[in-house]
Amino acid sequence: MLELIKQASVNAINASNPLDIEFGTVTDAENITIKISQKKILPKEFFVVPESLTRYEVNLKNSKVVDGTSESDKLVIREGLKIDDTVILLKIESGARYLILDKVVK
Repeated sequence: MLELIKQASVNAINASNPLDIEFGTVTDAENITIKISQKKILPKEFFVVPESLTRYEVNLKNSKVVDGTSESDKLVIREGLKIDDTVILLKIESGARYLILDKVVK
């Protein structure tokens, strides 16, 4: 009986197809809006964004003085998402959420 229940559970999960990979295009990088198809454009609430796809910059400790005012140099480590970036999406929770896996190199 236990084996029958286990098999039914596995079959239910496989039938529902809980994971699916899709591609999308970033239409608004600041607010993270992604176009998945002609009719499907989703806002940031639908996406889980990994740290590796967020902008990261550091202030350099050596600041320079220009015309009597101090300026701090910034070094951009990661640009983050930009408009027209193609992203690889992992559809989870039957499309209620998407995990952005990475950007596609063009």
